Amino acid sequence: MRKLFLMISALFLMHAGMQAKVRLPHVLGDNMVIQQDADVRLWGSAKPNSTVKVSVSWSGDAYSAKADRKGEWQLTVKTPKADNKPLTVRLDDGDGEVALSNLLAGEVWVCAGQSNMEMPIKGFENCPVEGYNDVVADAVNSSLVRFVKIPSVMSMTPLSDANCEWKVCSPATVGDASATGYFFARKVSRMLNVPVGLIMANKGGSKVESWLTKENLKKYTDEPVDSQAIVKKYPADYHRALMWGNGTFSPILKYTVKGILFYQGCSNVGDPGNQYSDRLALLVRQWRDAFGCGEIPFYFVQIAPYDYGNVDGDWGAKLREQQVRAHDIIPNSGLVCTNDCVYPWEARQIHPAQKQKVGERLAFLALNKTYGQETILCESPEFKELKIEGDTCCIRLKNDYGGVSRLDDMQGFEVAGADKVFHPAKASYDNARGIVVTCPEVKAPVAVRYCFKNFQLGNVANMGGLPLLPFRTDNW
Repeated sequence: MRKLFLMISALFLMHAGMQAKVRLPHVLGDNMVIQQDADVRLWGSAKPNSTVKVSVSWSGDAYSAKADRKGEWQLTVKTPKADNKPLTVRLDDGDGEVALSNLLAGEVWVCAGQSNMEMPIKGFENCPVEGYNDVVADAVNSSLVRFVKIPSVMSMTPLSDANCEWKVCSPATVGDASATGYFFARKVSRMLNVPVGLIMANKGGSKVESWLTKENLKKYTDEPVDSQAIVKKYPADYHRALMWGNGTFSPILKYTVKGILFYQGCSNVGDPGNQYSDRLALLVRQWRDAFGCGEIPFYFVQIAPYDYGNVDGDWGAKLREQQVRAHDIIPNSGLVCTNDCVYPWEARQIHPAQKQKVGERLAFLALNKTYGQETILCESPEFKELKIEGDTCCIRLKNDYGGVSRLDDMQGFEVAGADKVFHPAKASYDNARGIVVTCPEVKAPVAVRYCFKNFQLGNVANMGGLPLLPFRTDNW
């Protein structure tokens, strides 16, 4: 009996010791990238009321934090500038040390949104990413790019941890990285010669409401926040409000990041008025407040052309229009146009193959706006003004960087008269008047549209090769 008691006591003490040891959320792990030259948060749990001591390999500074009565603690450490050298962090609460190794100081970006952000280099079934073999072969040069995929999980309450691990990009691992995110990271890393870490927290099919908090949903929307009501409204779980943000995004909110990349919108096609842009702006404020890193950059992707059951419909175009408005009302943001990132045969392909253009255009925004590489042209041209001269429409653009990509055979323009019936139009470039648009069927034009359909591909770009954002001059 005494022997059994001693065995049970020993097991209890061993368990208690294990429980007392410093514990970290999974997102803080070996191989991670920590934001360079910043006050970076570390957090976790330990023995209640114990003192957690932290030492770092890059300086002699010592840090400590006292765990509260629940055992939770948080502190910040000053990180070095990126120099591509492996770093180590050691944590100890007196009952055992935990070490984080092979860390790099660099730039940390969140990859958020739905399936076109989630889509990995290896693609989805029947949805390949263009250039897969070349990307895998080239990944031997991408060890400075690291990524972690947060599992897509629903929860009615905000979660503090997620079962995940950081991976170093290589031919063996790159296939699992977000294609859009990887092409962004590869371009930024190689141009700046710094490590780039990607935190991939996304869910295919999710709506903008999927990521809003309970408080914001109750205050600014009419979305249900009770579990039964949510399930009743959204039988398809990927559309559910609140739950994906709680389960998939909440675990990363204490991580110190540089900015957010966002590719989402297809599931909100058909939303009325300015609802989508207003809610996206709300989401950006919510995330910025939660990360506590200031007005961090928010660079997002306009949804690609897709037929949505009718190639000539305009509900997809109206969502893209809302994304342009969101760009206008969200400070420190940038928008990537994808009008030329879809092949003509991809009208019913919700996951277009050309992800390299998308990721690199996000990188152009970051390189110019965040990292000061001013020679990088990063903005797509936009409609500026319309002048009508008899039967001719003259379009001026902003962000053309001094010119357009072609003088003739511009595709995607339509013109309408007072009858509001649009007809395909001929367009060319004139140095004095801008883009000149005419249509034999419309003698007295009043409105012009460019690629303002669910699926319509144009061919106009600026001096940087960035495509013209679809637009309309009417509000019909």
